[in-house]
Amino acid sequence: MVFTPPVWVPQLPFDPPDSISIHEFVENERCGRQPFNRSQNPFTCGLTGKTFTHAEFHERQELLARSLSKRMGWRPNEDTPWDKVIGLYSLNTIDYLMFTYAVHRLSGIVTPANAMYSAGELEHQLKSSGAKALFTCPSLLDNALKAARASNIPDDRVFLLEVPGQNRDRRFKTIDDLIAEGRSIPELEPLKWTKGQGARQAAYLCYSSGTSGLPKAVMISHRNIIANMMQIRWHEDTGRRQKGVETQTCIGLLPMSHIYALVVVANTGVYRGDGVIVLPRFELRTLLESIQKFKIEFMHLVPPIIIQLLRNPELCAKYDLSSVRFIFTGAAPLGAETHEDMRKAFPSITVGQGYGLTETSTVVFGTGENDVMVGTSGSLVPATRAKLLDEEGREITEYYKRGELLLQSPSVTLGYLHNERATAEAFVWDEDGRWMRTGDVAEVWVSEAGNEHFAVVDRLKELIKTKGHQVAPAELEAHLLTHPAVNDCTVIPVPDDSAGEVPKAFVVKSASATGRSDEEVAREICKHVEDHKARYKWLQGGVEFVDVIPKSPSGKILRRILKDKEKEARRAKGAKL
Repeated sequence: MVFTPPVWVPQLPFDPPDSISIHEFVENERCGRQPFNRSQNPFTCGLTGKTFTHAEFHERQELLARSLSKRMGWRPNEDTPWDKVIGLYSLNTIDYLMFTYAVHRLSGIVTPANAMYSAGELEHQLKSSGAKALFTCPSLLDNALKAARASNIPDDRVFLLEVPGQNRDRRFKTIDDLIAEGRSIPELEPLKWTKGQGARQAAYLCYSSGTSGLPKAVMISHRNIIANMMQIRWHEDTGRRQKGVETQTCIGLLPMSHIYALVVVANTGVYRGDGVIVLPRFELRTLLESIQKFKIEFMHLVPPIIIQLLRNPELCAKYDLSSVRFIFTGAAPLGAETHEDMRKAFPSITVGQGYGLTETSTVVFGTGENDVMVGTSGSLVPATRAKLLDEEGREITEYYKRGELLLQSPSVTLGYLHNERATAEAFVWDEDGRWMRTGDVAEVWVSEAGNEHFAVVDRLKELIKTKGHQVAPAELEAHLLTHPAVNDCTVIPVPDDSAGEVPKAFVVKSASATGRSDEEVAREICKHVEDHKARYKWLQGGVEFVDVIPKSPSGKILRRILKDKEKEARRAKGAKL
């Protein structure tokens, strides 16, 4: 059975154009963007208040493109985009998105790199993407230089974005230096794209989170991004109109190197005329100060930040958070218990989940403000279809039955760079067209309003198979977090002679468990599960206490690290692997 958006979700007013660049689409009122005279300034620094109007944003983009053209020897309509790849390794700044548009103005490609990367990880991305230059920020310059030099990028092709409170290195040109240079350089010729070029040409080369193996480079076309901007805009319009909202002030806290913030916060924010208050990194007090100062209405967050809000009620109470209307959370699952806790702690704030992947650039499910269903990631966005397959590859037609999630959307990306095998495995064809295999396990639920919602319950490869049952680690993790002794946790499978696999919990103890023995706390945690869950879900693999649960910057649990640790421990004991 192929699932489609519910009736309340409007259709797209026109097909996403396939022959223009992202910046041309965003800067053209004929393409459905919020009129400029009714739009807020696109980006404002949450630390200093510095901001640019849309006209200034456009001018900076054009001047930077001129300077890059001269320095790199690139012309907008010459050579291939793969000859014009630039790395972006920086914390958030108000120039982050503008820089990417300047590269697109030259028909180039931007490859954003995680600011948490080591020099070695960045080197892998620069080499595999073929980057010819690198933009970074002062605090990341040391790593950037090591990676750039190892990738044969000369120092004079390393440039700086300015971040408040960080002192620049005078040896390197900043974006403002390049923009100043651009004023004395002649205007660039317009882009002259052929029909369909925007659908074929990569705009961003984003790297998957790398939860297993080296991150893969995902080729994301201009049309992919344009389509998702349109899908998000019109999916959210119904709820926004009911609230009387035309534009809103949002927080730009999540790293723009990640597809979530790059598309949902930055690109879409500009398109729908919202104002984005940019913070370089997460610090709870700074976030609360920004909400109060700028009257933030809409927040794009991830579950770890939501948990911080819940665990610091006294600090939150010191700030006026009354402007916040909606929190949209994604990148990792938000447990139903945590969602309910947010409702109780912040009753005036609606919380809704979304779901997407780098390979779908980004959102395919979103919770509308008009139809929130706890435990789900919301409904399909416009022009998107989904289906679920059981273990035998048969389509699931019933509600509340889990299966592997496959997706179809104009935002589904081109594939993986230089990796035909991975592309063929992830992007498959059948009589209904091209589908993206997510590797995630989902169920379709029905809300009180009668709308289909998708609950993403686990990763296909991470389900624990025990005695003929499948245990979702995410379900157990959400339950464990309701125990007062658990500050953080994850669950992995461990071998068992009779059951095949059984769940084992890795737990970070909370402050309330300080001074108590591991044995006592472990017994309490196991009993907590046994009192509420079926026997096959009990923690027969035991409980192990750790200092930290390894996670990606977006909050995804990196279970593979603990699995490797467990294998080594069992190998050392001569136990079954």
